Amino acid sequence: MADSLADNFSRIELSVKDFRRLSSFIHERLGIKVPDFKRSMVESRLRKRLSALHMRSYTEYCDFLFSNQGMEQELSEFTDVITTNKTDFFREPHHFRFIQEKALPDLMSSCHSGVDRKLMAWSCACSRGDEPYTLAMVLSDFGETRRRFDFSILATDISKRMLETAVKGIYDEQVIEPVPHEFRKKYLMRSRDRTLHQVRIRPEIRTKISFKRLNLMDTHYGLRQPMDIIFCRNVIIYFDKPTTEKLIARLCDNLIPGGYLFMGHSELLDVSLYPLVPVAPTIYQRLRNSNHGKKNKGHGG
Repeated sequence: MADSLADNFSRIELSVKDFRRLSSFIHERLGIKVPDFKRSMVESRLRKRLSALHMRSYTEYCDFLFSNQGMEQELSEFTDVITTNKTDFFREPHHFRFIQEKALPDLMSSCHSGVDRKLMAWSCACSRGDEPYTLAMVLSDFGETRRRFDFSILATDISKRMLETAVKGIYDEQVIEPVPHEFRKKYLMRSRDRTLHQVRIRPEIRTKISFKRLNLMDTHYGLRQPMDIIFCRNVIIYFDKPTTEKLIARLCDNLIPGGYLFMGHSELLDVSLYPLVPVAPTIYQRLRNSNHGKKNKGHGG
């Protein structure tokens, strides 16, 4: 009987009309461009939602999703299914070397970050937590040899499911393989049940991070203060140019003069559009004067 139901769901197809309804909504709500060749991907990812809701067509699902009830009950599930969450500990390690060797000494000396006030860092698409926990390890290690150095990390994502995983800070052993051996000893705890082959981030690291659900397409992010460091890696590859320009401009608005913006390995920015200067591959620093921002205020979103 179960096999018969699975076969029935596998034969349901996503029509061009329903795909266009969904792709337009995804672009408007999440900023993600979904070209026509990704129709089969959307179809396969949403099939599990049809099964869970006992629906017989994608049209029925679309009608529900776009209703007031659907916006309240299904939007979070839809977002989790549609969004891509690829991440690793110490991904693009040159970024973290730059932070320890260049960014942190500069921010301490020029902006008194971490000394007169907490250094603030933001992982704005944190997925299951690999990136902010990596950042917390690096900042903690840096602070061990500097008196009074303190920091706080904001980690945000649009996926409720990913945030729930991140908050727990529990990972399979193979996931933490990129973490250097000395960091594993200092910042990770093995499960008492060795058959689980899991580790957990130590409490002193977890308490440095605040997790929050946030949509980068929102006009205002409601941050309490500007950031010294922002990680926005492998995000804009899913956006079109106008969406990217508005997003980067908003990130710049939330970055202190002299602060650093880290992008993904394939994400190059046209710095003529923003108050940024490249300082290393895919690493940008916000200009310390505000003239550029005034000249380009049309990008502010």
